[in-house]
Amino acid sequence: MSVITFKKLNIEAYKPGKSNLKRFRKIIKLSANESALGMSLRVKKVMSNKKLNFSKYPDGKSKLLRNQIAKKFNCNMDRIICGAGSDEVIQMLCQLFLKPKDEVIVPQFSFLMYRIYASIVGANVIFAKEIKFKVSVPEIIKKVTKKTKIVFIANPNNPTGTYLTKLELIELRKKLRKNILLVVDDAYAEYMKNNDYKSGLDLFKNKYNVFILRTFSKIYGLSSLRIGWGHGSKKIIDALNIIKPPFNVNEVAQKAAIESLKDNKFISRSIKHNIRYATKLKNFLNKYNISSNKVSANFLLLNFTKCKLKARYFYEKLKLKGIILRSTEDGYKIKNMLRLTIGSKKENIKFMREAKSILNK
Repeated sequence: MSVITFKKLNIEAYKPGKSNLKRFRKIIKLSANESALGMSLRVKKVMSNKKLNFSKYPDGKSKLLRNQIAKKFNCNMDRIICGAGSDEVIQMLCQLFLKPKDEVIVPQFSFLMYRIYASIVGANVIFAKEIKFKVSVPEIIKKVTKKTKIVFIANPNNPTGTYLTKLELIELRKKLRKNILLVVDDAYAEYMKNNDYKSGLDLFKNKYNVFILRTFSKIYGLSSLRIGWGHGSKKIIDALNIIKPPFNVNEVAQKAAIESLKDNKFISRSIKHNIRYATKLKNFLNKYNISSNKVSANFLLLNFTKCKLKARYFYEKLKLKGIILRSTEDGYKIKNMLRLTIGSKKENIKFMREAKSILNK
C-alpha cells in the first residue's frame, strides 16, 4: 500500500502564552501582551450593529480600512496590504521573497513567527547575537552573506522589551546591502514615547527596500479579530496582492479596525496607563532584585538572576493564585526570566499583592 508523504518540518510549533488554568474560572492573563484597557467604545458600537451581514463575503481588498490607515498615518493606500493578523503578512512576505536555502537573519530572541514562516518555505534562519538582550547592529551585519534575502527586526523587540534607537535603525539600513529587504515590525510602536525612538513607518515610509508591519492586536485591543497590515513599495504590495488569499480579513475586523483608528482619546488613555503601570511594576519588582528593561512597550522582561527565587518557582506560585505570566523558556530558550504584560489597574494591583506574598516568604 502506498503511503501519502509530506515534507518533514524540523520546526518547533509556536506556543502562545498560556491562557487558562484548570482550577480557575476567572484568571488574570498577563502572558500575551494584549491591550490593558480592552477595546474602544466605538468598536463595541460596531460589534452590536444589527445590520452586519455575514452572508456576504467581505471586501477582499479592505479598501475602506486601507483608506483610513493611509489617512491616519499619512501614507499611500496603494502601498498598504491588510492581513489576518500581521502574522499573515509575515507569511506572505516569506512566500514571496524566499526560495529554499535563502538566508533570513533574525535576532536570537525575537518574535517566533519570523523563524517559523521562513523555515516553512525552506529558507535557512540565521541568528544574530544580542548584547544584554538588545538587538545588535554589528552582530546582524556580521551574519550577512551572499544568500541573505531578509532581515527581520521587531522594534521594540518581543520578548525582551529593548529597542534600537532611531539612529541605530538608520545605521542598520545603511550597512545592509541594498537588495536585502529589511522588515521592521512596529507592533508596539504606539506605546513608545521614548525620545530616542522613531517607528519604522516614520523613518522608512519612502524606502523601497524596507517593509513595515503593524497590528491591531496590541494597543487597539482587537487580538481576537486577527487583523494587521503591512506597508511597502508599490511593487512589493502588488506582488503580495497576487498571492494574498481572496477574502483574508473578515468584515467585522475591517469595520472594528476603522473605528479603532478614529478613537484618539482611547489611544492616549492606553499610552498613559501603560507608562504609569509599567513604571510602577518595574519599581515594585526592583525592590525584590528582579530587574527589567526600561519602560518601552506594554510588557517587561523580568530577570531573576539576582533574586532569591527562581523565575520558574515564581511562575508556578503565581499560577496557583490564578495569574499567568509568559515563560520565556518555551520557544525563546531564555532561562530564569519571565515576560509580564502590563494589565488593567485591577490586574496590576492583584499581581503586586500576590507577588509580594510570594517574594516576602
